[in-house]
Amino acid sequence: MKRLLQIEWLKLKHYRPFWILVGLYSVLIILVVSSIHPLFAFLSSKGANFQGIDLTIIPFYDFPDIWQNISFLSKFFKVFLAFIVIISVSTEISNKTLRQGIIDGMSKKDWLSAKLVLIGSLSLGGGLLLFCGGLITGFIHSHPDGYGLILYNVQFLLAYVLEVFTYLSFALLITLIVRRTGLVMVGLLMYTFAFEPFIWVFLAHPPDNFNFPAWTAIIGDHLPVMSLNSLIRVPYQKYALREYQDYVAIKDVVVVIAWLVFYIGTSYWILKRRDL
Repeated sequence: MKRLLQIEWLKLKHYRPFWILVGLYSVLIILVVSSIHPLFAFLSSKGANFQGIDLTIIPFYDFPDIWQNISFLSKFFKVFLAFIVIISVSTEISNKTLRQGIIDGMSKKDWLSAKLVLIGSLSLGGGLLLFCGGLITGFIHSHPDGYGLILYNVQFLLAYVLEVFTYLSFALLITLIVRRTGLVMVGLLMYTFAFEPFIWVFLAHPPDNFNFPAWTAIIGDHLPVMSLNSLIRVPYQKYALREYQDYVAIKDVVVVIAWLVFYIGTSYWILKRRDL
């Protein structure tokens, strides 16, 4: 594994787009874990409130709620890490370095393993950055009574790592199929934030003239992106004293792992079948 990671590092360490995307992702994560309280203070000074509640008293950064709060917001930025995978894979295919590596003795299985190691490193790095930022911000803003619950909801960070790893594996598969960097990037953005959400709304809440059976809504919930979104549910209803899911459901984890196995298995099948 160490050797595979070294190979990927040698390919990327002098590649400017890699550092730009890593920088963008890191800045956005840091903003999530540091700027919510100042934003609440600013909005409150302008007269804004959350259903009659003063925004400045919302314990967004309190332990242990902080882990679900920041994990939910941060998952929208995983697309920047996906772009790294897309660029890495498509560049090797277009420049024939994948083919040359195979000629030099690297098997297709080793190449896929190297990409999965890269994906795992990006996912763990994102989770570690979120953890460190959450710890620092939590100690600054959390009430001392919550210090004993620092790791109570850390399951959301683990779910975040799984979500990012699965999404990046999805990006790997799409890149192997399409092979066009720009097309894959635009397509992934459109599918993630527009196309699949539209399908989900259509299946879950169809127009009156469509009589879909009840199981179509279940299909919508288990689409690739929707299943990932189900790992970390929206936590902010709690501030309006409404019910919310404050745990990672085993059922949701199983569905995501099933998709992950499908992505990796299909990627390997494509590599074995296709002339690269």
